Amino acid sequence: MSWKASSIVARRGIAGRSVGSCHRLDEARQGKWAYVYGPYAEPVLRVRPGDVLEIETADAFGGAIRTEADLPSKVLEMPWVNPQAGPIAVEGAEKGDALVVEILDIEPRGPQPAGTTALIPEFGGLVANGQLLNPPLPERVKKMEVTRAGVRFSERITLPYAPFIGTLGVSPELEAVSSLQPDYWGGNMDLPDVAPGAIVYFPVRRAEAYLYLGDCHGCQGDGEICGVAVEIPATVTLRVDLIKGWHIAWPRLETETQIMSIGSARPMEDAVRIAYRDLVRWLVDEYGFEETEAYFLCTQAGRMRVGNVVDPNYTVAAAMAKAHLG
Repeated sequence: MSWKASSIVARRGIAGRSVGSCHRLDEARQGKWAYVYGPYAEPVLRVRPGDVLEIETADAFGGAIRTEADLPSKVLEMPWVNPQAGPIAVEGAEKGDALVVEILDIEPRGPQPAGTTALIPEFGGLVANGQLLNPPLPERVKKMEVTRAGVRFSERITLPYAPFIGTLGVSPELEAVSSLQPDYWGGNMDLPDVAPGAIVYFPVRRAEAYLYLGDCHGCQGDGEICGVAVEIPATVTLRVDLIKGWHIAWPRLETETQIMSIGSARPMEDAVRIAYRDLVRWLVDEYGFEETEAYFLCTQAGRMRVGNVVDPNYTVAAAMAKAHLG
């Protein structure tokens, strides 16, 4: 029996493990990509809890970098980057619920080499940020073939294909925010655990939730240190559900072996505090721990995953093995 039969959503979701209708959202149906997460756009698709969605996404550059000669400073028009599919309205979602996104599959699409990484002037974790006199690093683009067999980094190195959704989340309650920004709504978290097999939970802040997604990656190291992972256009398959009245403040994630609380902020220590505070409260509210005991457990057995250290907010996930939850 799959672990998902005992997952949080299986026990508490409206649809449980039942599967509803199947929907396809391709580029033609999407029309214009979304570049902000917000409550004001008209939904491009309306679905129900339990439905399965097959969604085409563009890479973070909207396909503008076609060859290694296409330098970002020449072909990109800021801030029109990180295009998103959506918003997708989920019927029945209300403020105070949790939207469930079960990631089933991520398939690279488009002509090869489908993967792109780049050094972008004054952007990245190891460069001056535009406020200093240091000259920028040389601009460079690297293209890679990306298939389920692996990511062909070079003639010497083929990296494992480890796909995930770099930008995934729901609408804020009031504001419209850049798709480059991660925060309590999810967004550009660049967290490698947001991958096939994972179930992600988001706090609903407006009616129908308004789900957005894009910016898929073929693989990425912790921190996404140069600022650009192996960016790919993809076809994403996911299933949505709702947990009514589950008041969560930040995104949460569940896999077969662990639960994770996700925080985004600057400086990074604030993201760590957000993630671990939420994990402590999760252990207290739902797993029967007293607060100081949960604090001790996180200190001795918690694990921390760094998503990105380059976006407007940094993203960190605090994890606890299910084996410790009883």
